[in-house]
Amino acid sequence: MQDLQASLKTEQRFSLNWTYLDAIARGVSVIDLGALALRNLRDARQFAREYGYDVEQPGVPDYLRRTRREALDFVRAQFLRPEQWALLPPELSDDASDPLQLLVQASQHAHRFEPTRLWACTLLKVMHGLFYIDNNLKLRHFSTIRQQVFAGLDEVIRGEGERQYLTDGRICLPLVHVDRKRNKGRHSILLKLLQKPEYVAADIHDHLGVRLTLNTRMECLLALDLLRRAHLVTLTNLEISRTRNTLVDLLAAKEVFTRHRAEIDRSIGYPETLLRQMDQELAAAAQRQTQRDNPHSAADFQSLQLTARKMIHLPAAALGRQPESAEDPNERLINSDGDVSFFFAYEIQLQDAASFEQSQQGAASHEAYKRRQIQTARRRVLGPQLLAWLQAQAGDADEGRTGTIGA
Repeated sequence: MQDLQASLKTEQRFSLNWTYLDAIARGVSVIDLGALALRNLRDARQFAREYGYDVEQPGVPDYLRRTRREALDFVRAQFLRPEQWALLPPELSDDASDPLQLLVQASQHAHRFEPTRLWACTLLKVMHGLFYIDNNLKLRHFSTIRQQVFAGLDEVIRGEGERQYLTDGRICLPLVHVDRKRNKGRHSILLKLLQKPEYVAADIHDHLGVRLTLNTRMECLLALDLLRRAHLVTLTNLEISRTRNTLVDLLAAKEVFTRHRAEIDRSIGYPETLLRQMDQELAAAAQRQTQRDNPHSAADFQSLQLTARKMIHLPAAALGRQPESAEDPNERLINSDGDVSFFFAYEIQLQDAASFEQSQQGAASHEAYKRRQIQTARRRVLGPQLLAWLQAQAGDADEGRTGTIGA
């Protein structure tokens, strides 16, 4: 065994990678870096192995090539116009090439402008997001998760002919629309990851969700209280940092409700006219709710949005697990049957009919929201150098354009 001795002697000139040290120490996202720091394919192979992919294992190189191809197709479809596709270096789309070569290309000529390096970095950023999606336990068992989340909602959302109602057996509220978000598409998830500051460390909270549209804002509050009574919304299962209320001024709503509570009690049948009158009084007295920290949401988008957590139980059979034995009694309680349990976040959104109609058009529409997301992701993934180069090469006009890119 070789004796170890303290030394700073290296085969090459002694140096530190200040760019990487600064990024690590300050918590800079990898998506905002302009280059890697790998010297050769040997470095790339070790990097890939520690990342989680050993290219010596059967099937791994082919999987990496498929992911590279998917990333390339995504960049073309979402971030480039067809006439810009020819600007991509041909070596990056060579399906027969070593997929680890992309890591080396992303590390070359880091101290000067090099389009091939920047394009390689772009593909690796997208591939990193795809790897996250492919290896996310929650996404892999999404069908079971969706079934368990919607089971609770199905107990209070009932249909009668073509009409739908929200009911807990105590009151019954007519619903104008019920929109269930059953799953985000693979590339929709990827797009959301790419524009988030935390990149793949961030959870996507709207894989699943439901939007309930009622006639009035007062009915939205009645619906919220109904969900509370049904224990679908409780303070113990809410991610309170993600609560967004741009719909209802609670202080004004309380005054209006208190003023008309006796009339509600005396009403025969459903008091639709009274509720609309209460909404008019609420609109006159309310302060505009402006809480908004999603940069892609339009200023005039109005809703009451909650993120709830549901305990999900995945059976051992679905996981391919065998029951485990453990000396620790606490571990036996958790693992003896091989099941896995975890919390899954999903969204509940409440809107009145007028806010819903407004959200279907103009800056508040989903299409406009999606375009803003694409523009943010494009700027982050391509980076300022490549964006400037594209503009010089092909007259790119992303800034201020409402967009053919990704449309």
